Amino acid sequence: MMKFHGLALSAATAALLAGPLAAQSAPAEVCPNPLKMADTGIEGMTTLAEAFAPFAETFEEVSGIELELYSLSNRTAAGNALQYDEVDLVFAGPSEFVLFQQLAEMDILFSIVRPNYGSSFVVKADSDIETLADLEGRRVALKDAGSTSGHIFPSMMLAEAGLDLERDLEIIMAGDARIQVLINDDVDAMGGGNKDWDAVREQDPDTEYRLLAQTDTLPGDPVVMRASLPQDCRDALRATLSAQTDILWSALIETERNEDKFLERDAYMSFETDPAIYDMVRDAYNAAGIDLDS
Repeated sequence: MMKFHGLALSAATAALLAGPLAAQSAPAEVCPNPLKMADTGIEGMTTLAEAFAPFAETFEEVSGIELELYSLSNRTAAGNALQYDEVDLVFAGPSEFVLFQQLAEMDILFSIVRPNYGSSFVVKADSDIETLADLEGRRVALKDAGSTSGHIFPSMMLAEAGLDLERDLEIIMAGDARIQVLINDDVDAMGGGNKDWDAVREQDPDTEYRLLAQTDTLPGDPVVMRASLPQDCRDALRATLSAQTDILWSALIETERNEDKFLERDAYMSFETDPAIYDMVRDAYNAAGIDLDS
C-alpha cells in the first residue's frame, strides 16, 4: 500500500512538472493560417518580398504557418489594419508601437535589440558650444520628422535642456543631408542616431568633431501582434519561434535591405521584450511637445 502511494505521488509530481510543457500547443493548432505581416517602412509588394521572403519561408518551416506579406502605405494605415484585423503582425519602429498602443493594447512577438541604438548631438571640436543649453539662438539639423532617434529623442533632449523648440533655436529637418550640412557649417550642431556620430567622422576625416550629448540605449524595433490575436496563439508563437532564434535571425538578415538595417554591432532578436519599456518613447513625445499622431 505504501509502495503504491509512493508511485502515485511520483507520477503526480511528474505530471505537474510536465503540465505546462505538455499544454503548450503548436502554433498551427491555435493560430490563424496564414498570418499576414506588414512593415511600416516598406511600401509595395515587390520591395516587401525582397526584404522578407527568406524570413517568411523560415517562419513557415519553424511554425507550420504561412506568413503572407501585406503591403501598407504608412504607419497610420498599419495601425488601422491592426485595429481592424486586416493584418496580424507588423514590423514597426518604437514610435509606431506607441501609436498603435493608443488604438488597442497590442503585444510584441519579438524585437530587434540594438545596443548602439540611441540619439546623439555632434558639433565640430572647435565649437564654443559646450552643452545643449548653448544651442540657444543656433541652427540645428535633425533627421526626418517622426524618426525616433533622429527627431523625437533629440527634441526631448533639447527640451530637457530648457530650450523652447519653437522660439529658442532654429531646427532644420535635413533628412539625408544632415551630416553634410554640419560638415559645410550650414548648422551649428547635428542631432541624429548614434550611427551619425560615426558617419560624420568617416565622411570628414580631416576635421575633428565632438560628441555633445547622447542618450542611453533606446527600445528596439518590435514585431507587433494585433490585439485580437488569441492569447494561446501568441504564446505558441513565442515558444516555438524563440526556440529557433538563430535560424530566424539568419533568415531575417539574409536580404541586403535587412542586413543594412539590422546587422549592427551586437544586434540581436529578443522574444522577451516587455512592452512597458516603450513608455520612454511616449514620455519623449510628451517632453518634446510633439503630437504622437503627427
